[in-house]
Amino acid sequence: MTATQAQHDPVSAQRRRGFWLRQLHQWHWISSAVCLVGMLLFTATGVTLNHAARIEAQPRVDNRTVELPAPLLALLAQAPEEGNAPLPAEVAGWLGDALEVSPGRRPAEWSAEEAYVSMPSPGTDAWLSIDRETGAVEFERTWRGWVSYLNDLHKGRNAGPAWGWFIDVFAIACLVFCITGLFLLHLHARQRRLTWPLVGLGLVVPLLLALLFIH
Repeated sequence: MTATQAQHDPVSAQRRRGFWLRQLHQWHWISSAVCLVGMLLFTATGVTLNHAARIEAQPRVDNRTVELPAPLLALLAQAPEEGNAPLPAEVAGWLGDALEVSPGRRPAEWSAEEAYVSMPSPGTDAWLSIDRETGAVEFERTWRGWVSYLNDLHKGRNAGPAWGWFIDVFAIACLVFCITGLFLLHLHARQRRLTWPLVGLGLVVPLLLALLFIH
């Protein structure tokens, strides 16, 4: 059999088609399993973000005050009077015990009068201020609710590097899911006449909305 005959051999073509179908189906279901829960989260929070102004929240504010012991206050005298640097480890540890929240290695904003630490997290705004002369510590945390928490996860806002890596892996899994789905559509398009019209509709509708209604 010549190369040209083998190229047009229906059995060989069917085997190639079967091979690619198996590969695409395998990667399609693996990627869908990996990104299933994340896709549900990001889809639901896409709706809540789109209607964030209509979703009422009742922030809860927690304000606490304590006073640094004299030995720890003396440590602050050795700290810089300007710039950004973490609090001394002993001070951060004591604050963790006293306030049940630790600034850890977060950078503090230093001045001659105070050390200020911003400690936001998903759904939460928090800050800590230490008076360098008196040792008075004020801590305030504002919790904006679970919807705000999930919205911040959607945006990766104040969620830390681990969550940032998760978003990257999730995005890659979604790309694999979509690309393998596109190739599967191509392989099944002959038996499903609406395949490409529906794909085209998914492209044309957002394109027209962007061109006509977004200014």
